[in-house]
Amino acid sequence: MRNQGVAEGASEAGDLRGSAASPAMQLTLLSRSYCHLCDEMRAAVLPLAAAHGAALVIVDVDADAGLEAAHGDRVPVLFLGTPGGGLELCHYHLDVARVRAALAAQGGGRREPGSGGAG
Repeated sequence: MRNQGVAEGASEAGDLRGSAASPAMQLTLLSRSYCHLCDEMRAAVLPLAAAHGAALVIVDVDADAGLEAAHGDRVPVLFLGTPGGGLELCHYHLDVARVRAALAAQGGGRREPGSGGAG
């Protein structure tokens, strides 16, 4: 049984195949339940996703034999889009600059609170 749900700022979400409507921008985090690096990346990416209007979908690699075979212990992995057709942005640790640049290139160039600039 998989947790289901795709939402901006979601702490848990299910398999991508279960989502009926996809937002314009989606980040997918490949994760597993006993992975402290996964927990750290999820906590770090949630505010970035929210600030750029992107949904965060969290996929348990252990619930999908294909993903588990493809990624094994190489988690967490963050994608812009889906694991099968998206762009891998980083793995193990969040690359904030790369994620911001990718989201901005997709049209989610909102400024994060406290990021500076004229207001």
